[in-house]
Amino acid sequence: QVQLVESGGGQVQAGGSLRLSCAASGGTFSEYVMAWFRQAPGKEREFVSAITRYGSTSYADSVKGRFTISRDKAKNTGYLQMNSLKPEDTAFYHCAADRRVFPPTLSAQYNYWGQGTQVTVSS
Repeated sequence: QVQLVESGGGQVQAGGSLRLSCAASGGTFSEYVMAWFRQAPGKEREFVSAITRYGSTSYADSVKGRFTISRDKAKNTGYLQMNSLKPEDTAFYHCAADRRVFPPTLSAQYNYWGQGTQVTVSS
């Protein structure tokens, strides 16, 4: 059973940066696909980014070129570096993980979720 704990959210002005962390415990995190999803008030949860056990990454079109996903297997931690933040990036961000995921963009593929962290970008 994998437990995930996010941190690093907060409030920032447009154009600013934040780095989210997702600390994993209770499983072989290095073998899992890890992803970030977000949900804004009144909207459905949407895919943000994912990274496979081999380091292959994917991004939503809305964050390409601004966000970077990474993982430190030694620390059992994943990261989402968010630059050039926009007000439309405001949402509750969750990390998710699972061993076999295809495609990585579908939230239903993931069985393990963190509690989430709020990101608020002001204009």
